[in-house]
Amino acid sequence: MSQKPLLEVENLRIDLSIGDTKFPAVQDVSFTIGRGETLGLVGESGCGKSITALALIGLLRHPLSIGGGIIRFDGREIQSLSPAQMRQLRGDRISMIFQEPMTALNPLSPVGRQIAEMFVLHKGASWRDAERQAVEALASVRVPAPERRVKDYPHQLSGGMRQRVMIAIALACSPDLLLADEPTTALDVTVQAEILDLIRDLCAERGTAVLMISHDLGLIANMCRRVGVMYAGRIVEERAAEDVFRAPSHPYTSGLVASLPLLGARARQGRHRLMEIAGVVPPVAAFPAGCRFHPRCRASTEICVAADPEVTLLPNGGSVRCHHHE
Repeated sequence: MSQKPLLEVENLRIDLSIGDTKFPAVQDVSFTIGRGETLGLVGESGCGKSITALALIGLLRHPLSIGGGIIRFDGREIQSLSPAQMRQLRGDRISMIFQEPMTALNPLSPVGRQIAEMFVLHKGASWRDAERQAVEALASVRVPAPERRVKDYPHQLSGGMRQRVMIAIALACSPDLLLADEPTTALDVTVQAEILDLIRDLCAERGTAVLMISHDLGLIANMCRRVGVMYAGRIVEERAAEDVFRAPSHPYTSGLVASLPLLGARARQGRHRLMEIAGVVPPVAAFPAGCRFHPRCRASTEICVAADPEVTLLPNGGSVRCHHHE
């Protein structure tokens, strides 16, 4: 990997407008992704993972908007690009696998034409050549009989096949960065494994960097070298994946890891009780003062209620946002 990051996000803020008031749905989010690297972003539903990805690719819509910060892609700031400039970048150098392919794919267009459109718009190919490349793209994601499948509509495909089509569209132009938002949602475990292996192999072959978004810690542990843990619109811990799962620093990360089932003798003997984190992620308009996790944290003290914790750099690499991380 190049020492210069491919993607740099600095103090990103995403505002949610409710009437005349703006609330920070995402605040002070910073991370980097190197070329060919896979970064995982985990957290409960509603913590801001998906809208962070949408901000990176320029797809935020009212009532959401970028309220501040810098998104730098390959040395170029892109947070203020015009819609036309973002369209040139999106799909070509930055692509996204959306959470639900049935809503992301056009139900009125054959999947082959939807793939071919990428080659026409971004590579200047003729429709005849693009349709041939669409067949090759389906073959690359291991869709059987791709010459026939290019004529199918999304509703004619299984969930796993639709997800493969989404991957084919996202990787059609060999992007430098792939944003994968819950790429295995609603798929059975066998198909999940196939999809993850497919993403890993294709991205390794093409040198594509990946931002993998999920609430599935097993998936993240299997796919990612580094992990960012997100809570209530902030990254509360960001470290090497091995360190996050072996010795988490933030109480929220500890709670997530403790909620994982164990294998082995203790599990078979029924001695392992899964831990749960009390409460729910607070709504954007009601984030608590101080540390946003303190109402649910078993280690909370007065300082957690009174003061917002700063980001602390850890000696062995990474960072954490907690008063009591030691």
